[in-house]
Amino acid sequence: MMRGTGSSSLTVAELIAWVRDAGQRLTDLVADLSDSQLIGPHLATVNPLIWEIGHVAWFQESFVLRGALGEPPLIGHADAIWDSAAIPHDTRWQLTLPSRQETLDYIHEVNARIADRLARADATRQLGYIARYAVHHHDMHTEALTYTRQTLGYPRPVLPGVGTSPPPAVGPLPGDAQVPGGRFLLGADRDETFVHDNEKWVHPVQLAPYAIARAPVTQAEYAAFTDDGGYERRELWGDDGWAWRAAARATAPVYWRPGADGWERRDFDRWGPLEPHRPVSHVCWYEAEAYCRWSGRRLPTEAEWEAAATGEPGEAGGLATKRRRFPWGEAPPGPGQANMDWCHHGTVDVAAYPESDSPFGCRQMIGNLWEWTASSFEPYPNFEQDAYRDNSWPWFGSRKVLRGGAWATRSRFIRATVRNYFTPDRRDVLAGFRTAATGLRALLA
Repeated sequence: MMRGTGSSSLTVAELIAWVRDAGQRLTDLVADLSDSQLIGPHLATVNPLIWEIGHVAWFQESFVLRGALGEPPLIGHADAIWDSAAIPHDTRWQLTLPSRQETLDYIHEVNARIADRLARADATRQLGYIARYAVHHHDMHTEALTYTRQTLGYPRPVLPGVGTSPPPAVGPLPGDAQVPGGRFLLGADRDETFVHDNEKWVHPVQLAPYAIARAPVTQAEYAAFTDDGGYERRELWGDDGWAWRAAARATAPVYWRPGADGWERRDFDRWGPLEPHRPVSHVCWYEAEAYCRWSGRRLPTEAEWEAAATGEPGEAGGLATKRRRFPWGEAPPGPGQANMDWCHHGTVDVAAYPESDSPFGCRQMIGNLWEWTASSFEPYPNFEQDAYRDNSWPWFGSRKVLRGGAWATRSRFIRATVRNYFTPDRRDVLAGFRTAATGLRALLA
């Protein structure tokens, strides 16, 4: 038996099931698309989908079969077409790629060989960690494939075996949670047997008392900002944000348009009325920052976000030494605790999932949408780089941190310490934000 994260365990059979599931989800997400859709338009924020699914399998083969076991490549020139570190983004549309069927056959063969190798007792210890690493690489890309379909206006994916329960309409969740100041331990514990390098390792930070919204900003709240001229008022935007707004010609969130009865939102290939109490989605960091200025609020730091999610009140009025693995406790996300794994194929109202509340009363800090924070993506003290250098190191200092996961994030991927990171102009990703009080408002709240 291989240990999983924290106190949970992951058997070899479970890991094999994850490997097979990851490969199946990868192909399910493109199964209904035409060959021309699998190439798609040349955009800075997406890859050709036929290239991307091949790259994911190449990564799996490169690190597990070739790297850990020393096996020869299945395709002799694979590095020349799928190595993302060596192939510039713009070049990926110009490559001569294997056909659709050849790519699918390659994905299946890599997946089957890894499942076979894991079943051999002598390979389990050697392959366990890196095979799981490759599964989570799949997980990141299947989320990306989901929002790429949104970017390109393709239909909502049909995923066999995934429920399509209607999202609960339960309304807003106003108000702030009060978090006491004190010493907080930020980052992953060393007894976690799988974390990404940018989570390493736990270290103390000192926090002042603060107030943070119980829920993310809703579409109705963000519409009020937009209707008040938020995108035209220079004083609400920093210099970089204003330059981005002008270059992007942004006048509202990217998938919004005015309709006869108010704002409408495009959900994949369909337009419909804005759902007022769902969190605003597909907004970039600059848009979140401008909203905060308009509302007299601010973005929380990632330390404040994590303390609100996992910290507990101490006996002396400060933060307790103890912290949780998840807002609700130690167990990984279950169906009643987080909107993940494509459960509703979209977001839900911010008051849904009351079982997800943290000890301080913050809701949906795991699932629904990733949340922008004020923090730049930087290494933690004593950073330890993983085998895959490009996971974190090249991006330090150029991106902003997001926390919490989204509805298309795999629940097996998430922990409260997971750090996502994108440049502040990206609004194609499944991201929203919650706010924190500023100045005297934070002290008097």
